[in-house]
Amino acid sequence: MDTQTLAIAVLLISFLVMILLRFPIAYAVALSSVLCLLAQGQNLVTLCREMVKGISSFSLMAVPFFITMGVLMGSGGISEKLIALANACVGWMRGGLAMVNIVASYFFGGISGSAAADTASIGSIMIPMMVDQGYDADFSTAVTITSSCEGLLVPPSHNMVIYATTAGGISVGSLFLAGYLPGALLAVSLMVGSYIISAKRNYPKGDKFSIINFIKQIGTSIWALAAVVIVVIGVVAGVFTATESAAIAVIYSLFVSVFVYKGLDWKGVWRELGNCVDTLGIVLILISTSSVFGYCLTTLHVPELVAGAVVRLTDNPIVLTLMLNLILLVLGCIMDMAPIILIATPILLPIATQYCGLDPIQFGIMVVLNCGIGLLTPPVGAVLFIGSAVSKQPMEKVVKATLPFYLCMIITLLLVSYVPQISMLLPNLFGK
Repeated sequence: MDTQTLAIAVLLISFLVMILLRFPIAYAVALSSVLCLLAQGQNLVTLCREMVKGISSFSLMAVPFFITMGVLMGSGGISEKLIALANACVGWMRGGLAMVNIVASYFFGGISGSAAADTASIGSIMIPMMVDQGYDADFSTAVTITSSCEGLLVPPSHNMVIYATTAGGISVGSLFLAGYLPGALLAVSLMVGSYIISAKRNYPKGDKFSIINFIKQIGTSIWALAAVVIVVIGVVAGVFTATESAAIAVIYSLFVSVFVYKGLDWKGVWRELGNCVDTLGIVLILISTSSVFGYCLTTLHVPELVAGAVVRLTDNPIVLTLMLNLILLVLGCIMDMAPIILIATPILLPIATQYCGLDPIQFGIMVVLNCGIGLLTPPVGAVLFIGSAVSKQPMEKVVKATLPFYLCMIITLLLVSYVPQISMLLPNLFGK
């Protein structure tokens, strides 16, 4: 066995073993990289250099700001305002509260960019409300966790920033624009599924639509929605970079949460900033260690080897695209979102662009949506666990109730994968 083959085997086998042993993902990535470097006879100074290089990126500075913005807005009384707005829009339908849940998640996703935050915030309000109105608890939980994945697609999503950096400096503004229609498509798909189930189970309708109430709720929620406008319009129009717009959005979020909605006092602000530091520590350690892992993959030519192996199976772009989705879905069942983006992108992106004819932006939306589905699947589905904890429902019961919504999400994924215009229409329209 030559040195290259030995190093690849050490890197991948040690990583998989540590994942199966439930090592923290950052440790598994770092230790497998160390063993790989030792197998190649390289100096471990490389480890330190690549870790520092991995987080020395101006674009990545946007990630802490977006996370901080989401935490401040999510804790500042935004959820209730957005739920009221969603109720004014779609609450009149059969299964109205399920529709409200889905639309509220679309709105809130533009604030938090986090499926976990969406589930914890919206779910803690909507699930008890739905149960009180006669909805089954497992159905209410399934609607909440699946609709929370809209927030991964709707800007500003820090996972899109991570993908843009990992993929080689793709325009963050283009990714932001590309997420809107897939996010809306996912919402519509989930609403169709919810309506069918609601009609079958005779779930109640809400109050009749009122244009006066709708305008009133728009006026109340405009402060929250303006944060998204600042970020997206600023980046797309070229007024700010993603990092600058994120920093401005943090200051705006602080002002709205403390002085407008008054959901946070200054003591609460410091508490939430402490929570941000904990989250950021995890994210940045993961990015830095994944940078070393990516360095090992690149120097060992693993992406080229994987591409060659996959293409030898078939050269049909339709089948190849389906295979990429299956790979990402399987990874989503055993790994969290950020590690998948950081580790899988350098390997799979060349296959997607060279052999499937996918644009890197379209592939980014595919990656994010696949990872979102993974957040809802055992054994590592973080959002599934959060939803189960919030609703106090057994995870097995929640998974069973989620099965119809998995189908809705898979249909959306296939449309995004095979209809490029869904992702590329807005970036092309605005010339990004």
